[in-house]
Amino acid sequence: MSAPDSVHELAKARQAARAEKNFALSDQLRDEIAAQGFEVVDVAGGYELRPKKRFPTYESTRDIRPINSGKYEITVAMIINGFHDDAVKTIATIKEFSQCAIALLVLGDPGILVNELDARTSLVQLTEDFGWGENANALLRNVTSEFIVIMDPSTRFTGDAITPVLAELKKREFVAVGWRGGLINLEDEWRSVDDKGAGEVDVLFSYFIAMHREDALAARGFSNRALYYRNADIEFSLNLRHSNGRLLQMDLPLEQDRHHGYHDTDPEYRDAQSKKNYDRILERFRGKTAILSPRR
Repeated sequence: MSAPDSVHELAKARQAARAEKNFALSDQLRDEIAAQGFEVVDVAGGYELRPKKRFPTYESTRDIRPINSGKYEITVAMIINGFHDDAVKTIATIKEFSQCAIALLVLGDPGILVNELDARTSLVQLTEDFGWGENANALLRNVTSEFIVIMDPSTRFTGDAITPVLAELKKREFVAVGWRGGLINLEDEWRSVDDKGAGEVDVLFSYFIAMHREDALAARGFSNRALYYRNADIEFSLNLRHSNGRLLQMDLPLEQDRHHGYHDTDPEYRDAQSKKNYDRILERFRGKTAILSPRR
C-alpha cells in the first residue's frame, strides 16, 4: 500500500524537524503519521513509509511492549472485556472533555473499538484473559506517560476530570487520587468501607483511580492473584498506604453507567472471587491501623 501525498508531507516535515533538533515536533509528526496508518522509518538519505498494523496482538501480558502515550503526561487506561458499545461511549466522553492519552487493553476481538484509534488512542489485544490484576499491572508497566488512570469502561466523563487530577498529583502530597473511595470500617473488623466524601482516604476504587506510575510499581502494583476486579482495588490501595503513600478522594465530573463487570458477571464466580480478594486483605492488613488515614 503506497502512502498518500499528505502522509509524505508529514514525513518530510518530520525530517526537517529532526534536522533542526526539534524532537518534540518530530515525535508529534510521527504520531500523526501513525494515525494515518503508516510507520516512518529513517534510512540513509531519507525515510521510508511502511503500512502500520493498527494494533498489536499478544498471547501473554509478559509479551506486551511499551504503549506509546505520545506527548501526553497522563494516560487513561481501560481493560475492556466485551460490551464494546459502552466502551465507545466512554471513550467519546474522554475525548470530548479532556486532553490525555488513552490506552485500551482489549480481551479478545476488538471489533468496533478499532475505529477509536487515533494519534492519542492506542489499543492492545490480548488473546487470553490472565485476570484483572495481571492485566492492570501490564498497563502500569507499559504505558509511557508519567501518570496513569486505571478506569472502568462504565465510568463516563461529564467534564474535564484530568486537569484537576493531574494538578493534584504533581503536588506529590498524594500518590493516588480518585473519584470514589472511603475509610476502612474498624467497627466491623475491616469488612467494609465507608464513603466519607472528598478528603484523604484509606481506599480508592477503580471506577477511576489516577496515580504516579512509578509509585504504583514501587508498591508492587495490583495482586496478580486477583482474577476479578472487586476488592482488588482495596488491596492495591492498602499496598500504597503500607508503602507510606497517601490517597485522596476528589469530587470529579464523572458519572456511572451500568457496571457490566459487576451486574453482568456470573454471580457465583463474582462472589467467590470477591471473597478470595477480601480474604487476602484481612489476612495481610487487618489490625494494622497505623497504615490507615486519619479518621473523619
